[in-house]
Order: sequence, then structure tokens, then C-alpha cells
Amino acid sequence: MNGVDGLLSGQQLAPSLKILAIVTVLSLLPAIVLTCSSFVRTVIVLSFVKQGIGTQTPPSQVIIGLSLFLTLFTMAPVFDEMKAAAYEPYQAGQLTEMQAVEKAVVPLKRFMLRQTREADLRLFYDVTKEPLPASADDVSLRLAIPAFVISELTTAFQMGVIVLLPFLVVDLAVASLLMSMGMMMVPPTTLSLPIKLLLFVLVDGWSLLAGSLLRSFV
Repeated sequence: MNGVDGLLSGQQLAPSLKILAIVTVLSLLPAIVLTCSSFVRTVIVLSFVKQGIGTQTPPSQVIIGLSLFLTLFTMAPVFDEMKAAAYEPYQAGQLTEMQAVEKAVVPLKRFMLRQTREADLRLFYDVTKEPLPASADDVSLRLAIPAFVISELTTAFQMGVIVLLPFLVVDLAVASLLMSMGMMMVPPTTLSLPIKLLLFVLVDGWSLLAGSLLRSFV
């Protein structure tokens, strides 16, 4: 680790600095969850499903809640690694606060880099004009996090296209049918919505979607 990652390595923090560090982490926790976990991909893909069906249900709160729990399920092995590598040695007095933070970052960074496309990571190295790393452990967090987010957005949109295509086919088929019957004044969603809901239920769509999301992180 370099820069601020190793600035206070081997030193104990004063109680006032501990409180400041805890408050800082808590204030940044939403951003950390959004940018350093599987949440981005999950919530975007689930939102595409809602948009494809064309209904206001499930509510956005349900989508976000389901995304959070799927994220916790996906990130559980990473959290276990972080606990074994950093928290337990810290509780045993074997590591200082900053050493524990450095150890905890390693499993999280490895998870992010497994999901990051090489082209996205290379983009940020080209912009900063830094030399390419020799290994994954040499990648700094300030480059790994934005590259990971860009890769997650790309993957989420790719999955979203696959999710939306069946709904698009149903919409086009219903619109063509209504036009051929001369019923142009009837909104296509009047017929397409129940058909899309029926098809989604028949294929067990939520289970299929959740399974695809979880397997995409393996």
C-alpha cells in the first residue's frame, strides 16, 4: 500500500482520532456500499426489470431493499475474509488500527479487481500516466474504485439489454396486433402489461433474475 494507506502504519491512534475516524467511516458508508460492492449492478438490473414490465410495482423501496440483501449475500465471503485478516487480529492486539485497515482493504480490492475489466483499469492508468502495476496487489484504491464502478455500470447495462429484449418483443407484437385489427386508439400497454406479467411469473422471473445476478459475481 502507498500514500495515505501506509501513512500511520504501525502507530496507535489517539482516542480523539479514533472517534474522528469512526465518524468519517460512518459518513462515507453509503458511498462505500454504492461504489465498492455488488450493489450498483444489482439495483440497476432490478430497475431495468421494473422499467421493462412498465408498472410502478414493486416500489423503489422494495427494489433497493432487495438489492441491499442480495449485496450482503454476495459480499458475505469478502466480509468473512476481511474479518479473519483484520478484525480478529486487531481484537487480539496483534495489529494497530491502521494495520487492520490495510489488511481489511486487501480482500475488498481483490473482489473489485475480479469484476473490473482490464480496459477500464487501463483507462485510469493512462489518464494518470502511472506505470501499469506488476500485480493486483499493486493497484491503488483510488484507481481500482472508479475502474470497478465503470465496469459494473457496463456489465449492468449489458444484462439490462438481455432483460429488456423479451419485454420489447411483447410490446412490438401487441402493438402490431392492435394496428392490424384497426384498434389504434387502444393503448398497447392495456394488453401488453398483463401478458408480460404472465410470462414473467411463468418463467419464475424473480428467482431466475436473482440467481443470474448472484452467479455473475462468482
